Amino acid sequence: MSEKFDYAKAIAELEEIAAKVENPETKLDDIDALVARSKVLLDECRKYLRTVKEKIDSIGD
Repeated sequence: MSEKFDYAKAIAELEEIAAKVENPETKLDDIDALVARSKVLLDECRKYLRTVKEKIDSIGD
């Protein structure tokens, strides 16, 4: 069974990633991994928001 997506947790992680990327002490290899993780999180957030929008739109029909 898959874990339910937590939008707020994903946003918090994205904020942490942004702070790490902006930190001059973060190594380039680490930034590459952080950017890859942020892409996954952004894709999940977009999918979640599309699903919510579709549910809201269906209520109006």
